[in-house]
Amino acid sequence: MEPIRYVDALNNKYGAMGFPAYKWSENETAPWTALSKPLSECTVALLVSGGISHCTAPAFDPDARNDHRVDAIDPDAPTDGYQIHDSYYDHSDAGRDLNCIFPIDRLRELADAGEIGAVAARHWSGFMGRTYDRSRLTAESAPAFAENLKQDGVDLLIAVPA
Repeated sequence: MEPIRYVDALNNKYGAMGFPAYKWSENETAPWTALSKPLSECTVALLVSGGISHCTAPAFDPDARNDHRVDAIDPDAPTDGYQIHDSYYDHSDAGRDLNCIFPIDRLRELADAGEIGAVAARHWSGFMGRTYDRSRLTAESAPAFAENLKQDGVDLLIAVPA
């Protein structure tokens, strides 16, 4: 079986829709930061980029460009109350079990078992559009997001890309 050439497939799909060629980010200076306390004492949050929103919130634009929207998600909301709007991956499995793209139930189980200290007060969905405007991302959107994590006392963020 031939491997899926993910980057080529994305470039072909979005090129046909009029998007410019995507310039993939390369960050060779991001520091590795080890946890300062045991995982069993850490507050953990999720960030998903798969176009997931609560049914009471506006849907994401599945073909967005430079969408810096990031929605806060109530960690206690049941998984059957979400919608998925994204056009670049097959989300039929996530439609049956949201945990395969947004593992909130698994995170709750880890907290209940004492494997993690706590589930954060908010989880996040966003940064899902093809982001060509990286300067805005690094100067505004990401620092604002990091500030929200600090406000919530998050020790560990699990980023779940779509």
